[in-house]
Amino acid sequence: MGWTDVVEILIIAFLVYNILIWAKETRAWPLVKGVVVIFAFIFVAFLLQMNTILWIVKNASMVAIMALVVVFQPELRHALESLGRGNVISSFLSNDAARGMDSGFSEKTASEIVRACFEMGRVKTGALIVVARSDSLAEYERTGIELDSIVSSQLLINIFEHNTPLHDGAVIIKGNRIVSATCYLPLSDNMALSKALGTRHRAGVGISEVSDSVTIVVSEETGRVSVAVRGDLFGNVNPDDLREKLELAIVKAPAEKKSFWRKQRRGNEK
Repeated sequence: MGWTDVVEILIIAFLVYNILIWAKETRAWPLVKGVVVIFAFIFVAFLLQMNTILWIVKNASMVAIMALVVVFQPELRHALESLGRGNVISSFLSNDAARGMDSGFSEKTASEIVRACFEMGRVKTGALIVVARSDSLAEYERTGIELDSIVSSQLLINIFEHNTPLHDGAVIIKGNRIVSATCYLPLSDNMALSKALGTRHRAGVGISEVSDSVTIVVSEETGRVSVAVRGDLFGNVNPDDLREKLELAIVKAPAEKKSFWRKQRRGNEK
């Protein structure tokens, strides 16, 4: 092995690493996990000599690659623009720095969010707050204004105050920090949602459909507080319910979360 081989290995490792980081920060990450499952299935088919399946895979592979390019055209374009601006090294370093940040979500943060939501609900100030979990929301954070501030009820109330520069759009919270405000979120196209729900509620449900985030919506018309999780909307919650939902969804153990949300979904359907 010569020095060129070592350099080649390092370059390939660097590229693969940055492609995985890029995929994790976009909607491509669930796709990557799905592709791994498909490759595992193809490997099993190869071991068992399932010739029909292998023939289908061989003939459909090019069509599948073209379809992926079309579906993820915005993400690919953004990645190429970053490469053209020479931001590869800086983004690499920023990703390492971001992983070093505290990503925990404390009970104090949950209490500050609950206090802010119900104070805004009392005076009928509309709000849309997204609490990120394991799925990256970087593509939605980029649509807003970066803040990087400690979560406090006073700051949240001030952000959503009428006629202030940051009141329009959503706030995204990651760990114990508000990372971005005035963010644009995808709207849900779920036809089962009530026609009485406005854009703010549909955006809250929409972001919960494409990520594992917990989204809190404060209605400007009624002052009621709702929570969207995994595409389900839980309306008119009280402070104790909201605090419990935040803690069970983000702080508590997975087994507790699963049973709690199953019970809540049955109640919501009823």
